[in-house]
Amino acid sequence: MKLITSLLFISSNVASSAAFSFNPSFFSTAKSQRTPTTTAWGFSSSSSLNKSHLLSATSEGVNLDKPGSAELDVPWEELGFEFRPTKSHLRMTFKNGEWGAPELVKEPYINVHIGATALHYGQAAFEGLKAFTHADGSVHVFRPEENAARLQSSCARIMMEPLSETQFVDAVTEVVRDNIAYVPPYGSNGALYLRPLLFGSGPRIGLQPADEYTFLIMVIPVGDYYKGGLSKVDCTIIDEYDRAAPRGVGSVKVAGNYAADLLPNSLEKKRGFPISLYLDSATQTLVEEFSTSNFVGIDVENQKYVTPRSPSVLPSITNKSLMTIAEDIGMTVEARDIKIEELETFDEVAACGTAVVFTPVGSIKSKDKVYTFGKPDEVGDVTMKLYNKVRAIQFGDEEDVHGWNHRVF
Repeated sequence: MKLITSLLFISSNVASSAAFSFNPSFFSTAKSQRTPTTTAWGFSSSSSLNKSHLLSATSEGVNLDKPGSAELDVPWEELGFEFRPTKSHLRMTFKNGEWGAPELVKEPYINVHIGATALHYGQAAFEGLKAFTHADGSVHVFRPEENAARLQSSCARIMMEPLSETQFVDAVTEVVRDNIAYVPPYGSNGALYLRPLLFGSGPRIGLQPADEYTFLIMVIPVGDYYKGGLSKVDCTIIDEYDRAAPRGVGSVKVAGNYAADLLPNSLEKKRGFPISLYLDSATQTLVEEFSTSNFVGIDVENQKYVTPRSPSVLPSITNKSLMTIAEDIGMTVEARDIKIEELETFDEVAACGTAVVFTPVGSIKSKDKVYTFGKPDEVGDVTMKLYNKVRAIQFGDEEDVHGWNHRVF
């Protein structure tokens, strides 16, 4: 029998849906004005189903009150970036013109109509964010309101019903709390990865938006995306395929963007390159984006942090955060076009995103040249400094002066 628990939301405007216009100028480095808040949450005491769910989990020996108390197949310090089962995922459905109440669902399966627009027309978008345990045992999600805004942008572009920021952040809070045992403990260098997904679940045969949407959040304890922790990876330029069209959907996090990268990414990995770089599809002369992460070039002498500004690049929340940190430490941040020839002027290059964090790139191979950055086995000083600072903020080891950490536990 499927176990589902209903959530008790105390915000009066949870069912509201905020209007959102697509805005590609996401890369503004203005400081966040949101103040972190802690909301009191709880299960409905009138529901015997809720009680049975809690009793069942407790009887299995899982301490629901402590991060890192779940039993995994590997030690917390050895987690990679792959799927692992957890206690629950959260699910919401939009139908008849409104979003229904969120549910916590134990079984990791979902029934979908054979005519769902996600299956036929790719009406699907997702997000990625992480929850971290701090030294005092509290758990914080990093900048969830930014993910809410980016998901709204994706929804606007492919005509899906968005969630309000309140709905999104409340859902994130509740699913982390229900899976608190799976949040890696402080000191393990791991995090609980959240994958929100919103897709058209209503049936359409003609090309048009669905009238029903499903939103869910799955959670997975993870470690480093690339094995070996913070170490350099070699990259190659993909010149036989394009990631996104200039006026397409490259700037939003829709599922089809990643499907386009599956084949070239797989081919390059077989050739020994764990990461690949795309150029602009119109001219093949400008740096755009790595397969799943933003590009950052560091000019050490001039203290510059340079990243592409393109309507085809997905705006990374990690990159946005690093740009602010770079300014905090006195660097000049430039979001602009980067010609392929300019690669030889960078002392350090890194890929950044929620999954990879800030991964240093040792070399980039083109058809006729190999660009190298620093010593092969050494992470650059600026890359290391920026990486350490963002991680220190995420783990609560450094003051969160911008209010990026949202406490959920």
